[in-house]
Amino acid sequence: MRFRNTGAQIFIPDGLPLDKAIKRTTHLAVGAHPDDVEILAYHGILKCFDLQDKWFAGVVVTNGAGSIRDSTCARYSQEDICRIRTNEQKKAACAGGYSAQFLLDYTSEAIKDPGNPDPVEDLIAIFRKTRPEAIYTHNLADRHATHVATSLRVIQALRKLGRDELPRHLYGCEVWGSLDWMADEDKIVMDTSGHENLQMALIGLFDSQISAGKRYDLGIMGRQRMNATFYQSHMPGTASKLIFAMDLTPLITQPTVDIEGYVNKHIERFRAAALNRLKKLK
Repeated sequence: MRFRNTGAQIFIPDGLPLDKAIKRTTHLAVGAHPDDVEILAYHGILKCFDLQDKWFAGVVVTNGAGSIRDSTCARYSQEDICRIRTNEQKKAACAGGYSAQFLLDYTSEAIKDPGNPDPVEDLIAIFRKTRPEAIYTHNLADRHATHVATSLRVIQALRKLGRDELPRHLYGCEVWGSLDWMADEDKIVMDTSGHENLQMALIGLFDSQISAGKRYDLGIMGRQRMNATFYQSHMPGTASKLIFAMDLTPLITQPTVDIEGYVNKHIERFRAAALNRLKKLK
C-alpha cells in the first residue's frame, strides 16, 4: 500500500505478512490523533481482544505535532514529539493485540482542508484492503475541529466506495465531549465493562499527554462510568461502563443525505425534548 505522505507507516504488532494482517481485520477505528483510537473505539478493541476470528485495526490520521507539553517535553522539537507519540501508538497496538496500526502522518491543517484530496484517497485504500464490518470514528458534534474533520473525511471516503465495499456499521463516538445529550432512542449504546485493566493500560501508555496534566486515563473511565450510571433513570444498571455513539451509517448507505441536516435533527430532538419537559411542568 502506498500513501501520500512519505512518513506514513503501517505497523503490524505480531509481524504477520502485511496482506494477511490487513485482510484479517473485522473492526477498524479512524482517529485524529495518537490516543483517540483507544478512547473512542474501546468497544471494538474489546470485541476483538484475544480472539482469532475477530481483529481490530487502528488508523491515526495526524502526526500529533500540536499536542500540549509539560516541562519535561518542552525541550523536544516537533519532530521529537511526533516520534514519541508514534511510539506510544505502536505500544498501544501491541498491548491491544491489533491486527495493524496505520499512521498517516498528516498535519491537522491538512486534515481540516476540505480541498485536500489526499487523506480521503488514503482512507479509501485502507477501507478497500481491510473491508471491516464496523468502523469507529469521531462523532460529528465533537468540539474538536480536527476530530470533526476526520469524521468528514471518513464519510467522504466511504461515499466513494461501492455498496458491496461498505461496512455494516459506521459509529461516531465520544472523545472531546459526551453524547449523553442525545435522545436515548438515537444513541448507539456500547457496553465497555470488560477488561477494565486493559483499557486503563491502553490509555495510560500515552504518557506524553497524561504527564502534561490531562488525566485522560481517569477522565475517560469516569465518563464511561457516568454514562452507565445515568443512562435511563428508571432501569436497573447492568453495565459498569458505556460509550455512546452517533449512528453515521445512514450517511454512507444513503449518500444524498445532507450531513449538516442529519446532525441538526439530533440537536432539534434534544431541544424539543428539553422544551417540552419545561412546558409540561411549569
